[in-house]
Amino acid sequence: MQKVQLDLPIVLPDLLDEQDACIQLLLADLNDKKGIVEAHIKEQVPLQLCVHYEPALISLAKVEEIAHKSGTKITQRYQHLLIRVKKVRHQRHARQLEHKLTAIPGVMTAMISVPGTLRLEWDSEQIGEQELRQKVKQLGLRIAPATKPQYHPSPTPVQHHHEADDDHDHSGINFLGEHTELYLAIGSGIAWLSGFILSFLEGMPPGLLIGLFSVGILCGGYFTLLEAIGAIRQGKFEIDFLMLVAAAGAAALGKWGEAALLLFLFSLGHALEHYAMNRARKSISALADLAPPVALVRRDGKTVEVPIEDLEVGAIIVVKPNSKIAADGIIIKGFSSVNQAPITGESVPVDKRPIEHPENDIVLENVPAEHRAFAGTINGSSVLEIKVLRATHDSTLARLITLVKEAETQKSPTQLFADKFERYYVPVVLGVVVLLLFAFLVIDETFADSFYRAMAVLIAASPCALAISTPSAVLAGVARAARQGVLIKGGRPLEDLGNLTAVAFDKTGTLTEGRPRLTHALPYENAAREDLLVAAAAVEALSDHPLAKAIVEGVKKELGDREIPPAEQLEALIARGVKAQMNNETVHIGNRRLLEEITGAPVPQALDQQMKDLEDGGHTAMIIHRGDHYLGIIAVMDTARPEAKATLAALKKIGIRRMIMLTGDNQQVAEAVAAEIGITDPLGSLLPEDKVAAIERLKAEEGKVAMVGDGVNDAPAMAKSTVGIAMGAAGSDVALETADIALMADKLDNLPFAIALSRKAKQIIKQNLVISLGMVVVLVPLTVMGIAEIGPAVIAHEGSTLVVVLNALRLLGFNNK
Repeated sequence: MQKVQLDLPIVLPDLLDEQDACIQLLLADLNDKKGIVEAHIKEQVPLQLCVHYEPALISLAKVEEIAHKSGTKITQRYQHLLIRVKKVRHQRHARQLEHKLTAIPGVMTAMISVPGTLRLEWDSEQIGEQELRQKVKQLGLRIAPATKPQYHPSPTPVQHHHEADDDHDHSGINFLGEHTELYLAIGSGIAWLSGFILSFLEGMPPGLLIGLFSVGILCGGYFTLLEAIGAIRQGKFEIDFLMLVAAAGAAALGKWGEAALLLFLFSLGHALEHYAMNRARKSISALADLAPPVALVRRDGKTVEVPIEDLEVGAIIVVKPNSKIAADGIIIKGFSSVNQAPITGESVPVDKRPIEHPENDIVLENVPAEHRAFAGTINGSSVLEIKVLRATHDSTLARLITLVKEAETQKSPTQLFADKFERYYVPVVLGVVVLLLFAFLVIDETFADSFYRAMAVLIAASPCALAISTPSAVLAGVARAARQGVLIKGGRPLEDLGNLTAVAFDKTGTLTEGRPRLTHALPYENAAREDLLVAAAAVEALSDHPLAKAIVEGVKKELGDREIPPAEQLEALIARGVKAQMNNETVHIGNRRLLEEITGAPVPQALDQQMKDLEDGGHTAMIIHRGDHYLGIIAVMDTARPEAKATLAALKKIGIRRMIMLTGDNQQVAEAVAAEIGITDPLGSLLPEDKVAAIERLKAEEGKVAMVGDGVNDAPAMAKSTVGIAMGAAGSDVALETADIALMADKLDNLPFAIALSRKAKQIIKQNLVISLGMVVVLVPLTVMGIAEIGPAVIAHEGSTLVVVLNALRLLGFNNK
């Protein structure tokens, strides 16, 4: 596995030495990240941050992002860029390009995905961006507009461009349109099949059969020849060249039919490989077309059309019915339902309404979902006016596009293994083939026999299926997840998620609503329930405490239009409760201690028992006393999400044995919530560092564990987990950037889907590896011993490539229901 060592000059205001707290925080954050082997400080002036990392698993952009969040500035010596490129022909070609680019002085990392995303990291003191772009073009690639990671201090606006012609020219000539290669492969197959059938008829002229097989060879070998010539020009003898040699050798020996069959199946495999990769690419790049090219902006009482790149924060845009929303912002006018499926994967449109006081300073992440709008979502049947709070290049959609493109370039552990295996495997195969060419010198056979067997072994041992087995499945899995509103950042988390048997959850905001609700109102003796609720709401309406707000909202919901008389003279009683005046009577709301103080007697046993029962259940209970008598008890609680119980049941059904809840609430509350929704291991009274320790302990016990949270205060625990999963990432910068996997909607429902998809992807990857390697293991000995000839070897080997590609494509239609 490739590793890069990076010496980054870092800048901190008033930095004293390497023991500075900010530096220690930065090192801790970096060393927690998957893909970083080691991060340490070199004692130089300025201080040097030395990072050893694996670029296939983590990017320089991510390293800079972590430093930026720690308050550390990294000098601009090291640059990084995501470039959309065309003419990446297949997985082997992508690897060749990576090796050529990393050989350029100053280039530290080059990762290319077959769909056409190139991630470059380079030392700007050795090579400039324009020179590097020129080098990329010299390798035969065509550059489309690019975007830098969106947390960059000077981000470049996202370029929305049409990439339909990406498919047209992977080899340069497409005289029959974008499917030329497929048409030629089919033509080759028809010619071969015609010759094969006619060969069984008596009296067929040999010239006619050779002519048909020659047509099959020419059609099947056209693109193969172009690719072989391109590789030879770069000093490489790739599989395409070897297949041509094998076909030419078979034809020279009079095996015209076998030569035509070889090139037909080889070209068909290539055509299907390109089709599979393009399906995945189109599914991912369709994100870029979600946002409309222009927006209607309200200016001076008029509506004008403006390109979305020119939208400014604070602008008011008008969104007509059934049209796309152009920017992230808040609803300031209009009521409508918005289809958020393109961003969050939610199947049901979300009702939107205006926010109160839109003129205030508003942080979009803190705005409730009913007031918030995302670029790329689709308005319903009513006109909306939206105040833009994020520039186009910084919208959720723009960041999602960037992260998905970067995810394309991240390799999975299985893919890294396959790449490494192939590097050693191919030279060994070529060595064996060369030896077999001279077998006639050792054993009693002709040179023609030795040559024929060597060609058969070459075909049988070629790693075509191995090269495509993992990346095709990873790309299809990432694309399918993105369509469901699940962002999987590369192959590693896709594979790791499928291995889990334990998942840890933050409680507040993840398993629960994240805000308290009124759950009980229990009148005492002859008191009326309505009197209890009115007294509670009147007093708590004067308070700004979160529990007070929950009580007022709960009472209003139950009493409807009933008018609540005003209370006055609210007084907070430290550690006991509150009191206020209502209708010339004093109302006290608080704990047992408060009521014992004002009555001079213990709380009645019945009330005390009710309080205890509620507290045992995890509720926060308060006694209400008016005048000289008790009205009863009210209780509030951060209630479980409606989907939490069903989600945990679904996780259990798919084999998650342990579901752990981590919370700062006391153990009693943790156990009460756990019992309600089905948590197996409730862990309460935890500080943030305790959550990290809990994750480390769980990893030791289970091997691998996922952490599900909101990506803010859960970030340290998520970093320690095998897979960090963020909830509600569509509304949170931190959640979107922190996690390995981001559930874009603020719902748990997609978690079972993500795990099931990962397991399916892992299953398909294993199947593909067994098919590709198994075919080699079986065929090579058979061809070496002369048992299998070129024909069966071609059918078995190239057939396995087709099976691998089609097997990977199944992930695009995955559904766990």
